[in-house]
Amino acid sequence: MSQTFDAIYDGSVLRPEIALDLEPNTRVKVTVESADAQVKNESFLDVAESLNLSGPPDWARNIDRYLYGTHEPRT
Repeated sequence: MSQTFDAIYDGSVLRPEIALDLEPNTRVKVTVESADAQVKNESFLDVAESLNLSGPPDWARNIDRYLYGTHEPRT
């Protein structure tokens, strides 16, 4: 079983913001990620550039040909 929830660290323990569907004294594995780290507003262009895509130089002009194998190349 897996649950994802928000919690607050009070300096000594993590306190879930919701009730968990767990029996008392149940052993669990916890992975901690700061909620601030989740908020990363990247633009589409930033993401596209990070993919390091490559293709033929006429890719945009002849997209139908490359995607579907149809249409003669445009000049």
